[in-house]
Amino acid sequence: MAHPELSFLDALIVQVDHGLRTLSRIYEAEGRPSPAADAQDTLVEPVERVRAGRMMRVNHAGEVMAQALYYGQASATRDPELREHLEKAAREEADHLVWCQARLDELHATPSRLNPLWYTAGWTMGALAALRGQGPNMGLVVEVEKQVEAHLDEHLQDLPADDMKSRAILEQMQADEIAHGEQAQIRGATPLPLPVRLAMGALSKLMTRGSLWV
Repeated sequence: MAHPELSFLDALIVQVDHGLRTLSRIYEAEGRPSPAADAQDTLVEPVERVRAGRMMRVNHAGEVMAQALYYGQASATRDPELREHLEKAAREEADHLVWCQARLDELHATPSRLNPLWYTAGWTMGALAALRGQGPNMGLVVEVEKQVEAHLDEHLQDLPADDMKSRAILEQMQADEIAHGEQAQIRGATPLPLPVRLAMGALSKLMTRGSLWV
């Protein structure tokens, strides 16, 4: 799982550093401006703000897992160009983390306390897929992004009608996820076995329900 130019120990330290930065809110992002920057925060009802905060906590947790997944994939791939592509995708996902965290702060909500668990699960899943070759590696991206796109569709329908800031963030996140899936298809994604897809769906439901309340 080490980068060719790094020793195993050095590569391990790099991956631990990525994880600690993500879980400590020191995100290695592309630095794109938040799509919510120009949206008015018109959500005033306390109950609706709490509901929006819980939903954004779930989305933040999903981006923690996505961040881990891409770095896990990058750590185990032997193709330097593919590794660079995956690391760039991870930084784009980190933009989502920045945007979600900012919205959580505005809503006086906190990230999920289970984020270390989601990060560990995502990294492990990504590394195992990469060890099986580029087809399964990219197939994992396609399946994850497909599930995330469906999840975001649900949240866009369920968000309070007045929450334009959260909506702007989720719409841009959805566009990015679709693009990542399309890029993975171009890079030779192969379909994952049905049991793997079902297990991923179960993990996604567990993450959603766990992060909603914890």
